Amino acid sequence: MYMKNKEEKFKEKKITSREKDYSQWYLDVISAADLAEHSSVKGCMIIKPYGYAIWENIQKVLDGKIKETGVENAYFPLFIPQSFLSKEAEHVEGFSPECAVVTHAGGKKLDEPLVVRPTSETIMYDAFSKWINSYRDLPLLINQWANIVRWEMRPRLFLRTTEFLWQEGHTVHETEKGAEKRTKQMLDVYQNLVERYLAIPVISGIKSESERFAGADRTYTIEAMMQDKKALQSGTSHMLGQSFAKAFNIEFLGKDEKKHTPWQTSWGLSTRIIGALIMAHSDDQGLVLPPEIAPTQVVIIPIWNSDEEKDQVIGKADEIANKINKDIRVKVDKRDMRPGPKFFEWEKKGVPIRLEIGPAEVKDKNILVIRRDTDNKAVMDEEKINVKFINKVLYDIQDKMFNKAKKFQKENTYRVNDWDEFKKIIKGKGGFIEAYWCNNEKCEAKIKEETKATIRCIPFDQKKEKGKCIFCGGESNQRVIFAKAY
Repeated sequence: MYMKNKEEKFKEKKITSREKDYSQWYLDVISAADLAEHSSVKGCMIIKPYGYAIWENIQKVLDGKIKETGVENAYFPLFIPQSFLSKEAEHVEGFSPECAVVTHAGGKKLDEPLVVRPTSETIMYDAFSKWINSYRDLPLLINQWANIVRWEMRPRLFLRTTEFLWQEGHTVHETEKGAEKRTKQMLDVYQNLVERYLAIPVISGIKSESERFAGADRTYTIEAMMQDKKALQSGTSHMLGQSFAKAFNIEFLGKDEKKHTPWQTSWGLSTRIIGALIMAHSDDQGLVLPPEIAPTQVVIIPIWNSDEEKDQVIGKADEIANKINKDIRVKVDKRDMRPGPKFFEWEKKGVPIRLEIGPAEVKDKNILVIRRDTDNKAVMDEEKINVKFINKVLYDIQDKMFNKAKKFQKENTYRVNDWDEFKKIIKGKGGFIEAYWCNNEKCEAKIKEETKATIRCIPFDQKKEKGKCIFCGGESNQRVIFAKAY
């Protein structure tokens, strides 16, 4: 007998259309796919098993790529002495409004308040000052996977929460050239992850001075376009220069037998990328996942009306699963439910391929194959359902998802030279705008004030060419990317 309560649970998870209310659609997709929910702790979220499985897959890929560059994982304390943050003035100023501070513990007031980790530069660099003595200790290449706390007044699942998960890499180098090379190398790692595995095209470039990380000399970024045409910063890498090293007295004895100050980098990617994954690909039916990162790549749904049919179709489903599960993440849904709610649930969860097997399919030796990205359905000969076929379809889904997102980005990127046109596009259809800017922070601030658009990055591949600033008409030698952003 089928379980009605389970069916009703999934029927309740209606999804608002993107056109009607994009913000509500985003939350509805998260709920329908069972990814996360708000915690009883204001501003914090609970990442549910399916959502965490997505994060684990991202983590697994990224951790491997980080280690391939010679970086090692470590772990540093959650609590940071408040005085540490004060050592780098610009850094503490940038993070003070977001900090959570512990003043009492063990039933008494602490001698020095402890900041709950908003980022780990200060606690790590205190340790680095003890670890580094000679040029032989460099480069020091450290990464940690951790939770971060930044007090958030307007929380939004995955995009902005008081506590979130991330990795943060911190490296120390003998020369500025070595640090700069590492900074850009890690941005390339992020770009490869996001484009190759998440199927999200990005624009890479440098942040403007006002948008760079607090305390850094330069911040490099990858920027993605969501389906509402807003930008989402999807990974950053910071050339810290020598300011932190000086603040934390990190020195090394060089080959010349003299004391030197090293150069540093930091770089990070967080669970916010899951928000990008949702908003870049999903549709009004629910989540759409690229195969490379999907927890389940193929779900097989046996369909039966009697106990005799049940044994038959489940046996066939298991047979097919065993045939294709080499390097493919396969799940057979054997729950005692009507098939309709099962179809509905796995569609909401964005599983790339669904195979349906009923008594008729067993008899005719056929299987119904459904693609989540296109909703295309095809009846296939059972003999043709093998590892090679499934991998080919998965590859095609991954490729088409990236190309679809790339086409969307291109169609919604505009070259603009007129301020009125700039305002009209930002207020109306939205998207990325390539426009000249004079490098003046006052113009940048005025543009943000009047349109809510910010400079997302100065693209690496943007040609140098003379023009007039979109706002003030001043001299400019390069276009930058403006957009509204999350």
